[in-house]
Amino acid sequence: MQGVERIRSILSRINGKGYKAYRDLEGQYTLRPGLTFFLDHAQGDPFASPSRVRLRLNMQMAQYQPRLFENPVRRMALQDFILRAFARALRPLSKSRGTGGSGYYSVDTGAQEVLLRSGCTVSDDYVEVRFFMGLPAAGRRVLAKEALEMILEDLPKGARALKSSRHDPQEMETFVDLVEDQEHLRKQLSERGLVAFLRNGSILPRRSGVDDRPMDRGAIPFKSSPELSITLETLHHGQVTGMGIPQGVTLIVGGGFHGKTTLLEAISRSIYPHIPGDGREWVITHPKTVKVRSEDGRYVAGVDISPFIKDLPMGRDTTAFSTVDASGSTSLAASIMEALEMGAQVLLLDEDTSATNFLIRDARMQALIPQEKEPITPFIDKVKLLYKEYGVSTILVLGGSGDYLDVADTVIALDDYHVLDVTDRAREVAQEYPTPRRPEGGDSFGYIKGRCPLPESFKPKKGRRERVRSKGLKEILFGEEVIDVSDVEQLVDNSQARTVAEMLRYYGHAVANPSIPIRKGIDAIVSKVQREGFESLTGTPIGNLAMPRDLEVAAAMNRMRSLVVRFVEEKG
Repeated sequence: MQGVERIRSILSRINGKGYKAYRDLEGQYTLRPGLTFFLDHAQGDPFASPSRVRLRLNMQMAQYQPRLFENPVRRMALQDFILRAFARALRPLSKSRGTGGSGYYSVDTGAQEVLLRSGCTVSDDYVEVRFFMGLPAAGRRVLAKEALEMILEDLPKGARALKSSRHDPQEMETFVDLVEDQEHLRKQLSERGLVAFLRNGSILPRRSGVDDRPMDRGAIPFKSSPELSITLETLHHGQVTGMGIPQGVTLIVGGGFHGKTTLLEAISRSIYPHIPGDGREWVITHPKTVKVRSEDGRYVAGVDISPFIKDLPMGRDTTAFSTVDASGSTSLAASIMEALEMGAQVLLLDEDTSATNFLIRDARMQALIPQEKEPITPFIDKVKLLYKEYGVSTILVLGGSGDYLDVADTVIALDDYHVLDVTDRAREVAQEYPTPRRPEGGDSFGYIKGRCPLPESFKPKKGRRERVRSKGLKEILFGEEVIDVSDVEQLVDNSQARTVAEMLRYYGHAVANPSIPIRKGIDAIVSKVQREGFESLTGTPIGNLAMPRDLEVAAAMNRMRSLVVRFVEEKG
């Protein structure tokens, strides 16, 4: 075949030459009838980032049934399934073939969550996977024989995984149907007055803090209390029964180590669909749910935190509050207001990671320090107003502040990992032991203001070149700046962080304007990627990007120490 012979000819010519000669191989080639290989970018050194490549199989040969990708959710699920299968097919073929990363393949598949990824595309015409390969080298010299083996032998073998016939039809259909049902249930939450649903039998505990797979031994399956039990209809799995968490203010209480935080973390991560066998497949959370926490030392740029904090010493303005070193309380106030600015509908807080003086000011402290001397209005005095005026619900893990019983709509207790609805008992306790504390929140929550990031905020260059990349889920390198995203807990995949970095770059180049609010600007970018693909950000196919939510893009932007904003006052 012409494509194969062209590859042989080029590799024969550059064999033994300097490694950069691999760039002569960049282009597209037919490896088999219907199978095309693309070398989009050949790495310049065997120790550099591996080469970007693609394989495309036409749909006449792939033969996936149209029903498997008939809507965006099913297409995303099928792409995820194919990408994982392709990674498994390449794994035994990945081996050292020389210096540095020579001979190794890298396929970005993610872990427990199913996300929209750049690594696989399914269209009416073809299936395409995008991945990385280390072109072989001896020292820094081209190894043509080993390169031929990779391209002409390994890749056609791996490409078999792109064919529908290579997969168990039931397994493939189950995967796609499950993801569609998870998203179908997510759409039902608001209609049923819920913020989350957890099916009976779900496995919530994880193996460890660094292993997100389900606990394999000793985990107690989740079971709803009768009072909160609800049954929902799915498209493919009939009826599912479990616990529905209602809108409003919900407390999760109980003794230490009884499962409160495990429950909250499962709710937090279930803004995304999960793979079969994860244990949280049927834990479904409202898509506009945001987990917030205190972050000592974080940067804050022009946020109106006056609903919570005002009248600071020395007359510091809190209607456009900025600081390079936020405290636990000011950082938490800022994170809440930033989330509300982006349209959050549910807030998740854990007492263990929240500043105590932000959550509560008890009666004794009120008596000791007069209200006019305390700039902080505690969350307890705003949480009900937030729901009443803006429809924003809150789920709060508590172990030591009984005053919150006065503002709770629902109280869930964890007792040895078993769920109890203790709402009625909590109300009895509140009446039996009335708190002498006085509400300090006023008659309204306050305004939620929009901000417009200014163009000068975005400085992606380091020296003459742009440096935009992520370092795991800890940092985003943006020009000279290091953006700390380690506490943005619902950023769950390294490839999401990479995409956030690219979105920030794009925002600075094409969106930033003194008249465009941050929410509108980020929504436009997210919509563009959903409509046109990840290449609309990068300009070239790249196989290791995954879609973040607009809320996490905003969270990263808000932590840029170069961020400068202009207020646009708006309510809601």
